[in-house]
Amino acid sequence: MAKLHFYYSSMNAGKSTALLQSSYNYRERGMQTLVLAPDLDDRHGIGKVTSRIGLETNAVTFRQDNDLFKLVSAHIKESSLHCVLVDEAQFLTKEQVFQLGEIADELNVPVLTYGIRTDFQGEPFPGSKYLLSWADNLKELMAICFCGSKATMVIRLDEDGNAITEGSQVEIGGNEQYVSMCRRHFKENYYRQSFVPQHHLPRDVPEEKE
Repeated sequence: MAKLHFYYSSMNAGKSTALLQSSYNYRERGMQTLVLAPDLDDRHGIGKVTSRIGLETNAVTFRQDNDLFKLVSAHIKESSLHCVLVDEAQFLTKEQVFQLGEIADELNVPVLTYGIRTDFQGEPFPGSKYLLSWADNLKELMAICFCGSKATMVIRLDEDGNAITEGSQVEIGGNEQYVSMCRRHFKENYYRQSFVPQHHLPRDVPEEKE
């Protein structure tokens, strides 16, 4: 029986890389995958899933009012399908999470979802909230705080490097705007428990010399 999986973390844990690897593993065995991505995130172009290490693949984009069960059912009528993979799953609606469960239960197609657990205020995203509640399997992917501890939270920064505490839950950005950190340093930055911002922006990783 197919299952609904949720791989969750803060930012910069390698979620998109893990998705791309899983899709490749299926295709390497001659199986077909369908990669889905919300149309909210266009940083790397519409219809693309791109990892920080440079890997990418094409994706079918969806809106929050799309029925994912109908979308996948229509795809199956055109070709075989062995796995559905969803990037940025935190942006799913409650209804779409239910639809993903229906894909696994009624169409017998495994669904692998990847997303951020909480927003810059420490509140759960709707998609993540219901995936944590309804998914068959949960797996945490680990990001690293600048102190070396596991990063479970994320803060949104202003132009001076201070944590932003108010604003829309969804604001697309990358390393210039968001930093993952452990709970302790999230509290120190978000609640201004220290005068100087306690964080370091992620650095570019140089390529290893052969």
